[in-house]
Amino acid sequence: MTNDRLASWLDRSGLSRGELARRVKAKALLWNEPHVATSTTRVRFWIEGQIPRQPLPDIIAAVFSDHFGYRVTTYDLGLGEGAGAERALVYNSSYAATVEVVADLGRADVDRRNFLAGVPFAALAGIGPSRDWLMNTLDQSPEPGPRVRLEDVTAVKNMFGEFQKMDVLQGGGSGRLILAEYMNQHVYPLLHRTYSDDVRRALCEAAAEQTYLLGWMAYDNGEHGVAQRYLIQSLRLAEESGNAALGSHVLAGMADQATLLGDPAEGRRLTQAGRLGLTHANSPACLADLWCLEARALALLGDKIAAARAVVESEKAYANARLDEEPEWAAFIDPAYLHGEHANTFRDLGDAASADEHARRSIDHARSQKRARRGAMSQAALAVSHLQRNDLEAAYAAGVRTLNLTQQVRSSRAIEAVHDLQRRMRPFGSHRLVADFNERTRELTAAA
Repeated sequence: MTNDRLASWLDRSGLSRGELARRVKAKALLWNEPHVATSTTRVRFWIEGQIPRQPLPDIIAAVFSDHFGYRVTTYDLGLGEGAGAERALVYNSSYAATVEVVADLGRADVDRRNFLAGVPFAALAGIGPSRDWLMNTLDQSPEPGPRVRLEDVTAVKNMFGEFQKMDVLQGGGSGRLILAEYMNQHVYPLLHRTYSDDVRRALCEAAAEQTYLLGWMAYDNGEHGVAQRYLIQSLRLAEESGNAALGSHVLAGMADQATLLGDPAEGRRLTQAGRLGLTHANSPACLADLWCLEARALALLGDKIAAARAVVESEKAYANARLDEEPEWAAFIDPAYLHGEHANTFRDLGDAASADEHARRSIDHARSQKRARRGAMSQAALAVSHLQRNDLEAAYAAGVRTLNLTQQVRSSRAIEAVHDLQRRMRPFGSHRLVADFNERTRELTAAA
């Protein structure tokens, strides 16, 4: 059956079959796919209905997208669903290919959310990226790149703080699509036209920061497959920028996600890679975060002594942090965050007294900053510490505060903290407080 869609797009483009073949071959080389061969005859076969194997459909779509100046998908061209989501799991050695992948991921996120929402989290996908980032960070030899104005980079960096504040105060589900649209319209296009090496590094750093934030917001919103792909591409952009601390920060996010999704061993390994990367950079706040997340992983692995030691190392590192010397992306790494995560560590270790202490300190800081998400998660940890001491009434009171704060944000992590608390109340059976909490949870879930 003739592929009328492809024929129509080719006719609109004004390109000959031979020119399309040449552009596809050139794009394949940019994507580090030198084995791809094409010709006028192959283009004729495509128009006659033959669907080529990947990565050709994605490469063809990228050629048309470049030509028209807006996204053209494999679906638009009658070539089926693309493999862009899977390519975003790859840490590509080619900078040009990385630019294409992250831009395509962003466009798919905005344009075809139903398709991208179904992509799975790949359990072992972090192994290669973390290894390659670490090797290249410890032996950095960047190549010169194309040019962009410093004013463009400054504008991007100025926007980062606003989006990060939106995430911290309102939850990842609140502004993620707004950030994705901003990245597609204003940031990813710049990656195609960078110029001097210094500006290129600055632009990659700014793009890595915001791509990480996109991934983190997706993670907080429960979109783990999407989050993973953004984080891997953010790690690659961080390498291109030469900012080792930023790369370590991205690895911290990947570690947090791996641990949350049930692989604390992988989470621990990622934190260790991040700490090793910091031998070439100085960010006590990032180091504190990495130790904090390693403690979380160790607690789930059942290593009580090592987990407690990691908490101490986290606190020692943070004692050396100077907020005015830390990058803007580290602003959230503060007592509200760290004590909240330490509370979860001691909760998982069954140390109710220590969990209680850290949870209360986190709650106090979060309240003063009006951080509902962090407050909700720390209230949940406090509630669990009460349950571990068989104090259902105190747990219920903290649980209600968790529910009230969770209603103020759009965060699947906060909702999961509520559900976790609900599961931990089950041993108390049909007690009226358990029944009331379950009913309140149902109302929250229905509203969400």
